[in-house]
Amino acid sequence: MKNASLILQVATKTLEIEASALREMSASLGDAFVGSVNAIFSSQGRVVATGIGKTAIVAQKIVATFNSTGTPAIFLHAADAIHGDIGMVQPNDVVLCISKSGETAEIKMLALLTRQLGNPLIAMVGRPDSTLAQRAEHVLHTPVDREADPNDLAPTTSTTLQMAMGDALATALLALRGFSPQDFARYHPGGSLGKQLYLRVSDLHAHNQQPAVFPQTPLHETLLEMTAKCLGATAVLVPGTRQLAGIITDGDLRRMLARATDLQNVVAQDIMTATPKTVANDTLAIQALAMLRAHSITQLPVVDSAGQYLGFIHLHDLLREGLV
Repeated sequence: MKNASLILQVATKTLEIEASALREMSASLGDAFVGSVNAIFSSQGRVVATGIGKTAIVAQKIVATFNSTGTPAIFLHAADAIHGDIGMVQPNDVVLCISKSGETAEIKMLALLTRQLGNPLIAMVGRPDSTLAQRAEHVLHTPVDREADPNDLAPTTSTTLQMAMGDALATALLALRGFSPQDFARYHPGGSLGKQLYLRVSDLHAHNQQPAVFPQTPLHETLLEMTAKCLGATAVLVPGTRQLAGIITDGDLRRMLARATDLQNVVAQDIMTATPKTVANDTLAIQALAMLRAHSITQLPVVDSAGQYLGFIHLHDLLREGLV
């Protein structure tokens, strides 16, 4: 392996520099951070996050985090702002301006424009004595002794601190808003985390067929029903009702075949498992998965609040949704 020692040495040093800077910044949080959070929390508008160069990319990430955790936010590139896009800033918005030096021409102009508009300005800046900091109502200091690259040039430590400070703002606001797991699911309906919080058995079993036989159904017909419905199981219903008398799975069939010598007179009730494990229709899908795992099975009959048979949920349903 080529230059392994050098690679690991540089990588370790990078992480140590950034970790040390994060600890220093964490220890310095105080009234300025609290004031910034309260300014955003009490605002009737949005957070307009802005920057230039690498800080513009950081600002976009912070906007995404804010929006996904209940704080409305938009991104505004600092260069675009001073060439007409400052009109995106509405009267109730709070402007979050991110800069390492606080002295970039576009940043200084944007800070001045923000003051003229009368919007609250939060500066996330590496130099608390900079022009940007002096023009801001609230200053979030992201202290950078050195960048993490060997030449102390590439934005590494500075952008790490900015990203982390953005996360700290978002999580503090999340806590103030009482943002719940259910709220998170509402903002992330397509992700696996969101699905764990909102997807229910009723959303899945309805797409499956509903295999069913009766206690006196002959073995041959039972096999045909299980094969046709492709779920590896069938419900056995009390005649004239939708109540479960039991279920038959592929495993039940194999066990029956291992012990039976005369199959001609076998009927469903001779094979079925009485009082099977069931899952309620309104159960969260992730809880159904836990039941399947706990009992080492691949399907569960679904019942309503009155115990009426509705169908099956299968492990494959949960696999398709990315819950496994």
